[in-house]
Amino acid sequence: MIPESHPLQKLFVELVGRHYAEEIGIRDPQIVGYVAHLLSEFCDAEQLFKIRNAAGAPLADVGEMLVESNPVFGPAPSFDRERQVRKHIGDYTLFFTGMFPESINHFRLRRNRLEGFVDWMKAGKESYFIVSKFEHFEYAKVAPLFASLSHHFEQCVYGLNRVKNDLQEMQHPIMRRADEILM
Repeated sequence: MIPESHPLQKLFVELVGRHYAEEIGIRDPQIVGYVAHLLSEFCDAEQLFKIRNAAGAPLADVGEMLVESNPVFGPAPSFDRERQVRKHIGDYTLFFTGMFPESINHFRLRRNRLEGFVDWMKAGKESYFIVSKFEHFEYAKVAPLFASLSHHFEQCVYGLNRVKNDLQEMQHPIMRRADEILM
């Protein structure tokens, strides 16, 4: 985990906070902090693919993750496992639809994947909603955050797309300067 004092974490908090406040009107420090932390966490590929099936293989297919999350008709042994997988589905779909929307079609074109039938936006929003319904015991404090993430899912995706654009500009400052001179 990247500590909150790490420069990368501070960068993500600043970028997410600015774009969420200025462009989509989300000024909730919990949402901003959560999304910034998500960006930091997913810098590590192990975190991005941390959900594993019963055989121990990492799941990168949202359709397979949805099957894995089902405690009644699927392999999830408990409702805690359902919550864990659903939270990851929300995080994974938010991350990819916001930061790499072009990759989603690439995933869908690959054969033998269930996610070809999955609407990523709907899966992410619904997953956060389900996580928000775990509102008792140790989950009581964070349930409202996931309800907000579900309610504002599309706006969060748009805000992340704006963050992505900023990060791309930071990688190529010469191009940014050229654009400023041409205008």
